Amino acid sequence: MLRVLLNHSSPARFNQALKLFSFLQLLLLLLLHGYSHLTSAQPFVYVGCSQNKVQQDSPFEANLNSLLSSIVGSSSQSSYNSFAIGNGTSGPPDAAAYGLYQCRGDLKLDSCSNCVQNAVGQLGLVCAYSNGARLELDGCYVRYENMDFLSKLDTTLVHKKCSPKTSEEEEFFRRRDDVLADLQAGTGFRVSSLGMVEGIAQCLGDLSSEDCSKCLGEAVAKLKNVCGSAVAADAYLSQCYARYWASGYYSHADSSGDDQVGKTVAIIVGSLAGLAVFIVLLSFLRRAIS
Repeated sequence: MLRVLLNHSSPARFNQALKLFSFLQLLLLLLLHGYSHLTSAQPFVYVGCSQNKVQQDSPFEANLNSLLSSIVGSSSQSSYNSFAIGNGTSGPPDAAAYGLYQCRGDLKLDSCSNCVQNAVGQLGLVCAYSNGARLELDGCYVRYENMDFLSKLDTTLVHKKCSPKTSEEEEFFRRRDDVLADLQAGTGFRVSSLGMVEGIAQCLGDLSSEDCSKCLGEAVAKLKNVCGSAVAADAYLSQCYARYWASGYYSHADSSGDDQVGKTVAIIVGSLAGLAVFIVLLSFLRRAIS
């Protein structure tokens, strides 16, 4: 197609178009490389998108865009924040947007900000025009809704993962239960380890200590009841999560079947980036030969 277009142009315009083509090829490679780096730095955990869609140019869409901008901006200053945009105003009652973000408790602010920006970008692609969505990366969590869910205890299980490898050793279960008990006793962000077992847990920043304990109690119960003898397990509830694993498990586990949605996100981003560059390329070529 490039040759057909350029056969009708002068040598000067031919050279100009070739330079533009080379530049856009390089731009596409940089886009794909940059996104690949982001996804490898912040592994995907889960995503959930509402089936209800946002009406374009509606008051809610404007408030949602403002909300997401506030989330990204705040993430460089704090590891947690929540927002309510458009509530209590003279606008329609269904125009308000509610949302929050939270980073893992051991993340530095620059890493937190990068993770949140990545999460918001992925939400915009995977949950485009959904009026409610949540996405969890390994280092951060972002959620928004068209109804007020902030500071309200919700122990709904939204994601679980149980390792295919199991254990029958009594010592493993004893240490696992001790680690889980330690995680359940904490509030906020907590890391625990005992011998061959490690664990981590965290509640959202808007939960009281009492509600955090209730949420973690539910998460720990899910780990034991749903995942049984698994050597590694994750339970993500709406407002907290708890995880445990046998030391060294994630260094040797076969991850070939993991993160399928994360790979799908990468494919979507790559496809959209390629399409965008192709469209820009055609525009430049038409101008170059006109």
